[in-house]
Order: sequence, then C-alpha cells, then structure tokens
Amino acid sequence: MNIKENEAILEVEELAIAKRGLLSRIDRWTPACGTHRTAIGALSFVRWERPLEARSYIQEPSICLIAQGAKRIFLGKENYSYDANHFLITAMDVPFSAQILEASKEQPYLSLMLKLDPKAISQLLVDCDFPSAKQSQSSKSVIVSELRLPLLATLTRLIDLLDEPDSIPILAPLIQREILYRLLVSEQGPYLRQIGTAGSHGYQISRAIEWMKHNFRKQLRIEDLASYCQMSTSSLHHHFKTMTSMSPLQYQKLLRLQEARRLMLAESFDAASAAFQVGYESPSQFSREYRRLFSASPARDIKALLSAGNTAPGPGPRRKASSSSPPGDPVNRHV
Repeated sequence: MNIKENEAILEVEELAIAKRGLLSRIDRWTPACGTHRTAIGALSFVRWERPLEARSYIQEPSICLIAQGAKRIFLGKENYSYDANHFLITAMDVPFSAQILEASKEQPYLSLMLKLDPKAISQLLVDCDFPSAKQSQSSKSVIVSELRLPLLATLTRLIDLLDEPDSIPILAPLIQREILYRLLVSEQGPYLRQIGTAGSHGYQISRAIEWMKHNFRKQLRIEDLASYCQMSTSSLHHHFKTMTSMSPLQYQKLLRLQEARRLMLAESFDAASAAFQVGYESPSQFSREYRRLFSASPARDIKALLSAGNTAPGPGPRRKASSSSPPGDPVNRHV
C-alpha cells in the first residue's frame, strides 16, 4: 500500500469520526422535535423522529447538512435528495417542498442549517479577488455536493462555540467567513458567487426577491420590478422562472400565503383577517389559492398543524388584524 492510499484511508476514517461528532452535537442541542434556533443567529438545528410528507416553504440562502436521516427537495419539476454524505446549498430564496425520508425515535433525522449572508459573500469576493460569476453559471440556485472533511471540521468548530457564549460575538463571524471561503474555493464556488457579484443574473434576481419579501402586500408591477433590478421585463421573467421555478407573480402569491399561514398559526388570526393583512381583497380567492398550495382549507390546515404540535397558538381566541399588527417574515423555517 503506497502513501497516497494510506492518506486516502486515513481521510475516510477522519471523516467518519467527524460525522459521528456532528451527530452527537446536534442530538445534544435538539431535546425535542422541531427547529431549534441557537445563540449564533445564522445557525439552527432540526430534529424529527418520523418521516414527514412534503411541506412547502421558502429556503433562504444557506448551507444544509444532515447528520442522520435523508431528505428530498422538490423545486419545480426538479428534485434533489441528500443524506449524511452530502450537503445542500441554496444560493437565493427559493420555494421548496421538502420531504423527510428517513427518521425514527431510535435514529432521528438530525440536521443543521447555516444561513449565508450575500453581503459577506460580496465582501469576501472583493477581499480575495475571486473571479466574477459567469452568466452561463448563474441559473443554478440549488446544489447538492459530497461532504468533505475541511468543511465539516469548520462547521463543527462553529457548533462548539455554543459552549462558549462569551466568544460567539468575536469568533463566530470569523468561522462563518472561513466557511464561506471554503465554499467559494470549492466546486460549488462559481454558483455561490452569483449572489455576491453585482450585475450577474443571480444577483439581480436576488435583489428582486429581497424587494418582494418586503413589499409582497403591495400590487406587483413587473415593469417597476424589472427597472429596480436593472433588467428588461422579458429577462426578468426568464431568469426568475429559471432560478425559482416560478414567475414573479406566482412568487408573490407564495409569499402572501406563507405569511397568512404564519399569522393564523402563530398569532391566532382568523382566515379573513390574515387574507386582508397580506394583501388579498377577496377572502374566497384567498381560500381557493390557500387550498391549492396547502391541499386543505385554512381552518383544516391550521387545525392539523396545531394538532401535530408544529407551534403553539397565541393566547385567547382567534383575532382580527389591526393597523398595528407588525409584518412577519414569510420565509418559513426549514424542516
């Protein structure tokens, strides 16, 4: 056996040890099923003890690792499966349906998600003089890749900071920057650069999505959105559909319905008030489109979610919207 073969065997063994370490860490920080936020704002963990049917949500720019179990992602007509040997990157806010394939009480589904900051990516591209994203590569918004030791080791160091809360403000940004660097120099780098390179189609569509997230209650004029992104209307339609599998109007509808669901689930809004709060003028149209997306009426869907223990309802009876109701974030937590 030569030196290269020995090194390859050693690397496999070290990776296996690191994966077991990741598993034990996430298991420790997830005492119950659901999503667990951490003292590191961009980092969260997930635990499920049974397989889950596909659920719709919007995935933010992030890297997702599975320590145990398996998951399938549906994006339009495409689907992506990954497990403990792979990781997933989303380069922008994309509408997913996600299905947990493998999970049990004995071997729960355990994963982490680390949000990626487009501004930090842009700064790192400047500091390290990376080549700009090519337009031919900018249509890729989701990537699944093989998990390797350097990235896993860096993520593990970030998790270990949770035991040193006083060190988090100083060290977490440094480790997160290292994680971004490792991603940018990897085979995924050209795709990730799209959200940090001004003028690329990925950057322009990311700007469009960011504007829509803050203005989804308003009537959407495609001409105004295209002008804001410095694109023609035809180019906006084409690249938006390519990267998100939806038209801008369909994406706005999804944002509205996701926010209405959150209002009913977490803030005890009734269906009509939630519909009005997110920009619908017709409750019947809201109910039709809600049923089409979530396969159930608003009342039945929320009842099922509450029965499953997804979140705790707000105190008291369901309430109507008021002018002082704060806008929520229509981007759902991942499963």
